[in-house]
Amino acid sequence: MCFINLKKMDKKIIEEFKNKLEQEKKSLTRQLELVERKAMREKEESQAQFPDYGDKDDENAAEVATFADNISIESDLRNNLKNVEHALQHIKDGEFGICEACGKEINLERLKIYPSAILCVDCSAKK
Repeated sequence: MCFINLKKMDKKIIEEFKNKLEQEKKSLTRQLELVERKAMREKEESQAQFPDYGDKDDENAAEVATFADNISIESDLRNNLKNVEHALQHIKDGEFGICEACGKEINLERLKIYPSAILCVDCSAKK
C-alpha cells in the first residue's frame, strides 16, 4: 500500500490536489446553479412543485419520480460541494490526507481517485 507521509509530501502534489479540488468546486457550483435556475423556472411556470404530466395514475407517478430525481440531484451536488470545500480547508490547515476517524494517513491512490476523501479505506468500510 502507498501511504502519504505528510511531512514529506511534495508541495507539488498538494498543489495538484488543490487545483483538482478547485476545478471540481467550480464545476459543482455551475451544476448547482443550473439545477437551481431550472427549479426556479419550473416554479414560475407552474403552481405545482413538480412537472405536470397529466391526471392518470401513471402520469402522476412520473411527476413524483421527476420531482424526486431533481431533489436528489440537488442534494448530491450540495453534498459533493461541501466535501470539496472541506478538503480544501484541510489543505489550508495542513491536515490533508489524514483520516478524520482514526487519524492515520489516507492512501495516496485513494486520494488520487477521490481527493475529497476524509476517511481511509478501512474507516470508510466500517461506516
